[in-house]
Amino acid sequence: MANISFNKFYKKFNLLSLILIFFSLILLLFKGLNYGVDFKGGTLIEIRTDQNSSNITLIRDSFNQMDLGDVSVKKFGNETDFIVKFEKQKSKDPKFIDNIKTKLSSSIGNVDFRRVEKVGPKVSSELLKSGIIAIVLSLAAMLLYIWIRFEWQFSLGAILALFHDVIITLGVFSIFSLEINLSIVAAILTIVGYSMNDTVVIFDRVRENLKKYADIKIFELTNISINETLSRTIITSVTTLLALLSIYIFGGEILKGFSLAMILGVIFGTYSSIYIANPILVLLKVSQRTVIKEEKS
Repeated sequence: MANISFNKFYKKFNLLSLILIFFSLILLLFKGLNYGVDFKGGTLIEIRTDQNSSNITLIRDSFNQMDLGDVSVKKFGNETDFIVKFEKQKSKDPKFIDNIKTKLSSSIGNVDFRRVEKVGPKVSSELLKSGIIAIVLSLAAMLLYIWIRFEWQFSLGAILALFHDVIITLGVFSIFSLEINLSIVAAILTIVGYSMNDTVVIFDRVRENLKKYADIKIFELTNISINETLSRTIITSVTTLLALLSIYIFGGEILKGFSLAMILGVIFGTYSSIYIANPILVLLKVSQRTVIKEEKS
């Protein structure tokens, strides 16, 4: 069993987490998130151009001349592949996309429209609402589970760890203006489950050790429990990260946002299970008496 003094760094890492959460909230409040077409509504087109016409400025200028509103053009994988997004949508015109392709071809040469996605404003707002509800309900379900499975002090620590992971992950997406779409919502829900699983493993060992070592205070007991479960935590986290890094590197642009959110979630989830959830137990002075009292009740 490892014997690393994690508890000596509780205060330092708690301060770091508070700073990261503060800046993440500032970014979310004032800069906001870069919502994709799934949530904003509009049209997304993936195009492939000729080798000689792969000029992002020329493509952007061509779309700006079509009166489509705000236009965003980004490279997508290969040098000749681009993702074009614009908010204006004229779905009533059956030749809307064909007209865009004709005008674009006359400006920059041969263009292949590989993917076209349309989302109306009503549908997008419903998707955003559903995504938020899904995250909130998952957090509430986790809170209820921990409350039943353990004591309320453990429940509070687990939920604060989950909020920590989700808020900082969203903060990273905000600062780099990374797109938020339905796959990112799925990633966040997965992060919630992964972080909770990691926290429960340590909490279960803390609870066992509280009954086993009556004379050891919670400050030392959390450190013993973290070390006893450390090999399991490392193996799970490293193997998961290896799979996610493979997806991020080789999975293509479509999966990069999802895999990045998952990578951040695994890192923050492992960190928070040690330096957020366990310090809450120390702060609330959980003891053997607390566990026995809850079991009797």
